[in-house]
Amino acid sequence: MQKSISGFSKLSKRKKLQWIVENFFRDPEGVMKELMSYWLIDEEKQKLLDRFSENTISNFYLPYGVAPNFLINGKSYCIPMVIEESSVVAAAANAAKYWLSRGGFHAQVKSTEKVGQIHFSWDGNIDLLINRIDALKDRLRHRSEDLTKNMEQRGGGITKIELVDLSHSLANTYQLRVSFKTADSMGANFINSVLESFAKTLVEFVACEPCFEPHRQDLEIIMSILSNYTPECLVQAWVECPIEALGTFESYDSLQLAKRFQKAIQIAKVDPYRATTHNKGIFNGIDAVILATANDFRAVEANGHTYAARDGQYRGLTDCSIQDGTFRFSLEIPMAIGTVGGLTTLHPMAKHSLELLGHPDAEELMKIIAVMGLAQNFAAVRSLITTGIQKGHMRMHLYNVLASLNATEYEIEQTVAHFRDQVVSYAAVREFVGRLRTSR
Repeated sequence: MQKSISGFSKLSKRKKLQWIVENFFRDPEGVMKELMSYWLIDEEKQKLLDRFSENTISNFYLPYGVAPNFLINGKSYCIPMVIEESSVVAAAANAAKYWLSRGGFHAQVKSTEKVGQIHFSWDGNIDLLINRIDALKDRLRHRSEDLTKNMEQRGGGITKIELVDLSHSLANTYQLRVSFKTADSMGANFINSVLESFAKTLVEFVACEPCFEPHRQDLEIIMSILSNYTPECLVQAWVECPIEALGTFESYDSLQLAKRFQKAIQIAKVDPYRATTHNKGIFNGIDAVILATANDFRAVEANGHTYAARDGQYRGLTDCSIQDGTFRFSLEIPMAIGTVGGLTTLHPMAKHSLELLGHPDAEELMKIIAVMGLAQNFAAVRSLITTGIQKGHMRMHLYNVLASLNATEYEIEQTVAHFRDQVVSYAAVREFVGRLRTSR
């Protein structure tokens, strides 16, 4: 079998698929037929999706669900979620309904600056560059005007340029750290274009200024790239209510529930093992909305996880306080997202998601996404400190187990009814379905 190939990217989509199935699958004809069945009937939409990536041979579908009843800053939302785990959507909807009668969710964007960096080596006297930094900044801004003009008209642009000394950690290493506001776009292409322009201007500046005459060869540009860590692009979401308004849950009264909840949040602050799972639950909600709006979930996750370790230890991202009879639960997280440009503009489902949300700008979308992360965390922690996570999770997972057993509609109906008050496990479900099949 031919397991390597030259010129694969130049083949047609059908020929790519044909080569794949003939070289890697036992049933080439069956697999090819199945993978082609996921192609969109609408050829124009399929071509659009194919252009999003390289070497596409099929589409990989994920469920597109919604969580209704979210009240955020007094406004109602039905939030789209793209995720394969049904318990996540159910938990988010449950939390939304719970807080709907308790004042809803609150959110605010604290800052919106994003960061880019030009990393360079300087073997000479850095004071020469420090002494001319203001002139350099003026030159950088002037030479990039053609790139920044449109962004500035939309309320964005370059907000700050700093020279950062990294030589104490890595010899002769420095950076220009540039802060940006990118209005309603995520801004990656804009930022990277400006940074590459800055890098050229920096080289020209050192080459032309007389004071650098003995040190022109001391400068070497290493790389110019945005940072996905944006601690100054920050959003906060919170809920609060009188402790007694929490109500009872299972065998716990409202004060017991509040104290157990607070202790769980405190544990995630001091134990990285718990914090990792705690934050994963937050991103269950966040990622689902990020995907639904065609933003970059990988960048958002990297950003949040770095922020969770900003003091040198990885910690839970949410906080809880009990003070003066009030329960308060909050999330603060950096988030660089957009509502225009990139896939948010091109992907048909992303357009529908943004319409469903009322065509939010980037700041409003930041609030919505942060609220979803908080709601998901609230639902997960409340389950953990009361009934345990598996009861609800496995009940939602029941349908996945039944699907793996190729259960009929009759078997699904009977099994769901049987396990309404039983512990769900794969073995127990398989055994019950087996009894159903032998009894008919």
